[in-house]
Amino acid sequence: MRRATLSNPPRFVVAAEGQGRITLESDTGAVAHLFVLEQDMVRLLLLANGAVTSPPSWAIAPGQADIAEPGRDRMDVSGFSCPAYRLTHDAEQLVLETNRIRLTARLHGLHCRWEQRDDDNWRLMAEDRPTHAYDFGWWDGKAHHYVARRPGERFYGLGDRTGDANRAGRRFRLTNLDPMGYDAETSDPQYKSIPYVLVADAEGCCHGAFYDTVADVAFDFGRELDNYHGPYRHMVADHGDVDLWMIAGPDPLAVTRRFTWLTGRPALMPRWSLGYSGSTMTYTDAPDAAAQMGGFLDKLAEHDIGCTSFHLSSGYTSIGDKRYVFQWNRDKFPDPKAFVSSYADAGVELVPNIKPALLRSHPRYDEVAAAGYFVADEHGQPVEAQFWDEVGSYIDFTNPDAAAWWRAQVKSALLDNGIRSTWNDNNEYEVWDARARFAGFGTAIPAAAMRPVQPLLMMRASRRAQLEARPDERPYVVTRAGMAGLQRYAQTWTGDNRTEWKTLRYNARMAIGLALSGVSNSGHDVGGFAGPAPDAELLVRWVQAGVLMPRFSIHSWNDDRTVNEPWMYPAALPAIRAMMRLRQRLVPFFYDLLHRYHADYAPMVLPTWAVFPQDPQCWVESDEHLLGPDLLAAPVVEAGAVERSLYLPAGAEWTHVWTGETFTGGAWVTVPAPLDGPPPLFARHGSAMLVDLAEGGWRSAEPQRGLWLFPPREGAFRCDAIEDSGDGQAMTTRWQIEGDATAATIHIRVGMIGTTLDGEMLSLLMPIGDHRQVIVEGYDAISVALQQRFHVSE
Repeated sequence: MRRATLSNPPRFVVAAEGQGRITLESDTGAVAHLFVLEQDMVRLLLLANGAVTSPPSWAIAPGQADIAEPGRDRMDVSGFSCPAYRLTHDAEQLVLETNRIRLTARLHGLHCRWEQRDDDNWRLMAEDRPTHAYDFGWWDGKAHHYVARRPGERFYGLGDRTGDANRAGRRFRLTNLDPMGYDAETSDPQYKSIPYVLVADAEGCCHGAFYDTVADVAFDFGRELDNYHGPYRHMVADHGDVDLWMIAGPDPLAVTRRFTWLTGRPALMPRWSLGYSGSTMTYTDAPDAAAQMGGFLDKLAEHDIGCTSFHLSSGYTSIGDKRYVFQWNRDKFPDPKAFVSSYADAGVELVPNIKPALLRSHPRYDEVAAAGYFVADEHGQPVEAQFWDEVGSYIDFTNPDAAAWWRAQVKSALLDNGIRSTWNDNNEYEVWDARARFAGFGTAIPAAAMRPVQPLLMMRASRRAQLEARPDERPYVVTRAGMAGLQRYAQTWTGDNRTEWKTLRYNARMAIGLALSGVSNSGHDVGGFAGPAPDAELLVRWVQAGVLMPRFSIHSWNDDRTVNEPWMYPAALPAIRAMMRLRQRLVPFFYDLLHRYHADYAPMVLPTWAVFPQDPQCWVESDEHLLGPDLLAAPVVEAGAVERSLYLPAGAEWTHVWTGETFTGGAWVTVPAPLDGPPPLFARHGSAMLVDLAEGGWRSAEPQRGLWLFPPREGAFRCDAIEDSGDGQAMTTRWQIEGDATAATIHIRVGMIGTTLDGEMLSLLMPIGDHRQVIVEGYDAISVALQQRFHVSE
């Protein structure tokens, strides 16, 4: 067996065919497996030394809610249709083709070219760099992949990266890190590692490229130039193999849904997780933490503000200035069960902060170390790492006994006290010691080879503990760190941001990067977590933006120890209270989006180009985003602004939600955006929003379902809305609307599929100023709102 050289790279031949797989072997011992998994999906698993070196996958879960231990075998094709394909090859070239995707490989050196079917033509997706696209033993032994870069290409995804949504011209390092107070425009790395890229060519045709690796990864999208190789982009993983999954488009929304399906079914959270969630570190860090927490409920009542949960920061576990996970501070909270009950009685769920590391001074550290539950070196000695003002050691969730211990602590310390959820924080696993090993479910592996798996397994353990304790309830887990597939277990946010105006702008783009990477159920720390306290204008604008994201939490640890609260500035309170009530009324709409995300992998948050790829203007970086395919949000992200200019995508008619004014897409509009009003919001004609018509506030009345319709000016339309009872395992109800609109009349037919809900009354609302006669038939319990108003002010 010869050694490959740059001048004489490996020569591959077709060695075998199996279910959904073609195996290529070379004269140097390198092996390439080509998988045909779906009509629109092929995979290249390149083994430079002939054997798999990557750990089992915890990312690939086609349509699944979970993965069994020890992870998915890299050769497993279960869950895929493995369709018939056409294969031709000779000594020089192999061509592999389905109805949607085609791979052509030059066998001397393994140069690959991927194409996708676009109407009746084959269109180039991607092509390896012509010179040395992979490392066959002539560099550093890492997993390298170089792809030729074409003019006009744009690159999206990679999870919660900072800066513009388009990553072109930048370089990123993917490793889980806690960059508290990060610069939302430039900081790197961040909290999550999702090595997935949605690539758009100059004409807007898209495909997805996922590298299934859990090692530290670097991506370069044209920042690096090398005269000898032509324009290229580059991926390099420090450990493991090149395991590349290619998803054909060309539609960006279809590609995004396909990648979400590939990495697992999004969790359906309880409805209360979509309401306002209070939080601050200041309350629980205070010596009188219980009084501070009680005062929050009093303030909600005083200011008539509704709230469904509170993220309980880690001060409830403090002893002195340190934090000891699962250890209640009995000086602050003498009776945890009574404290939890006080919040439950107020209708506010507590979401307690838990951490995956025990400080060296933790009362149970020695016990856990003796049991072998920590990440350790090859001799079994716990590896220490810097963690919250002292060194500590991380729980090793690849040890099933350690995970079982963890679940038991979640149950005894939290769930048995009445808590129904967990907030997994500080779970980046910053284990930099080269001696660190993970148990690997019986096959030890260097920690650096699979670090992002640990936060995923921590989510999985937290979720399982909740399911075991309350099998008839939907669990709720929120996580800061993660990897591809985290949507199976948890909601997330963009981490401990800094209080600046530009954070408000770039956090929205970070959420788009997450959503395009399969993780839609996300939000931000409203008002900014670290740094100076926000002034009144910034706080109001942040709340306006926050109520238009799936996760809505005001959270802070300001430098001056002030607290970001709705009542922080009395002069701004009326505007903020109105936004809090707007959020209460929009919860059914977000719950509808969550159902579609769970059932159909439909992203909750999107850039406009994902739905309108044929409109060139939509591809320009902007400060607006879509909620689902039909609602365009345009939050104000600049100080001093009193109006908002935005572009409405072509190919649709739009209604300004708050004024009823209609616009034809494909044009710029400028609308008022007062500080004391709701953020600009536009609905696409032919769509609908499920809303709660009850008066909001601290003790809101029983929900009153309303369906806000935005009919076209002329023509037929169809829309629907999904809901259920909210917290249990109830079946969903889908309201179906079919309509025909003329200049004088809107004729509507209403149907309902699924379990009948309590109180079946549905009010139909029309846009303000739409005075056409409404004729309704079909479902009996329908009322038409004659006032044609949806109040958002007090």
